Amino acid sequence: MKLYINGNETELDEACATLADLLSRPEWKERKMIVELNGMIVGRDDFGTVPLADRDRIELVHFVGGG
Repeated sequence: MKLYINGNETELDEACATLADLLSRPEWKERKMIVELNGMIVGRDDFGTVPLADRDRIELVHFVGGG
């Protein structure tokens, strides 16, 4: 399945069926983020029920500390 994550084309296997599956990957796990899927904000409570489809556009905004 081809997804566009933060503007970058990414190829993922079919085991990544929901937003929760995507966010459990090592590069995103344990981060607090805002998720936009095809122009719509998705609430954290919905990550496990929102399916991913080929060519979805996902924006992941995560928070970083610093000063």
